[in-house]
Amino acid sequence: MSSEFVTPHYDVVIVGGAMAGATLAMGLSALKKPDGQALKIALVEAFAVDDAHPGYDARAIALSHGSIHQLSRLGLWPSLSHLGTGINSIHVSDRGHFGMTRLDAQDFHVPTFGQVVELARIGWVLDSAVKRADISYYCPDALQSLQGHDDFHELTLASGTCLRASLLVAADGAHSAVRQAFKLPLEQADFGQSAVIANIAVTEGKPGMAWERFTDTGPLALLPMSPVDGLQRLSVVWALSHEQACAVMALDDSKFLSQLQQAFGYRAGRFGQTGTRHSYPLTLGVMPRPAFHRCVFIGNAAQTLHPIAGQGFNLGLRDVVDLLGCIQTQLTMGEDLGSAALVHRYLRAREEDRRTTVRNIEFLVRGFSNDYLPFVLGRNLGLRLLSWIPPLQVPLAQVAMGWRAHRV
Repeated sequence: MSSEFVTPHYDVVIVGGAMAGATLAMGLSALKKPDGQALKIALVEAFAVDDAHPGYDARAIALSHGSIHQLSRLGLWPSLSHLGTGINSIHVSDRGHFGMTRLDAQDFHVPTFGQVVELARIGWVLDSAVKRADISYYCPDALQSLQGHDDFHELTLASGTCLRASLLVAADGAHSAVRQAFKLPLEQADFGQSAVIANIAVTEGKPGMAWERFTDTGPLALLPMSPVDGLQRLSVVWALSHEQACAVMALDDSKFLSQLQQAFGYRAGRFGQTGTRHSYPLTLGVMPRPAFHRCVFIGNAAQTLHPIAGQGFNLGLRDVVDLLGCIQTQLTMGEDLGSAALVHRYLRAREEDRRTTVRNIEFLVRGFSNDYLPFVLGRNLGLRLLSWIPPLQVPLAQVAMGWRAHRV
């Protein structure tokens, strides 16, 4: 006796199971339909969580105060909090010029501006949470082909598995296979820079201090990390021209630390040891319309930012939160999760925040990578005014804390 195989139909299928995708899946798992039933959710992720996972690589990221609030609402922060190192102060300066300012969390009545976490360690926690939840987890597996229909999308995975989705969510990164399958446009800007990232040990450092230093080669960010074997650590993101980045990557550890120290100075302490270095090109990629028929895009699939202000995942998490709100509205109204109404509601919810954040990032990158004298004087005077007139720090602090973007 045989029975015909029926392709499973899910309310939501998420392609991409790193930070944004896994967080969305966990948020969806807490929602209920009007009849009290749980949503049918599938998460497709190409890589098993290990040290080589591209979504959980060697980088450390700063989770803003606002992001931690949202992760707490989703019930995820308690399992992640032990991985965080608080940012108590932020020091911004323009090397070789007079401009600098410092923001202290206590002045804004918050314990920290945010927490620095290592992606690799978060990956294990989120992967375990997804496996425990009522989520169909296809991992490792990848999107092979995609066929759109009026009432659903049909996905064929590399394993041969077929899925149907009322709503498809693309969380599959900057090179989104979903975006490519639909042949949707992506607006790109090449900043002519690559990032060199590394974790370093520091002596005579200042615990809880994050640093943003604008140098003649590009912005240089240092984030506080949890100590190891009693050594203070910093996460380095150093923006350089492609040629300079290649040269820096070729240095031995001692020469790398020496050149890094020369570029940054000694305010953050003395750099003593370094872990493995990695490098990747810095570009801006933005989907003008991060949606399609029965499909929405979140996180790096929707926009990839320059790391100058550490806003990448924080903006992506706001994508997740707004999408969850739109889905909750659809459920309350008893409407189809993949309807045009949901897609348009999501686009409206994300429009201003995305536009303003992208504009602010471009302003910072281009404004602080320009040696034209009026620009140099203007940005340094601006940094000094932030120090002299503390109320002017409020918009900058709002961005640092991950509140909805305001123009800078």
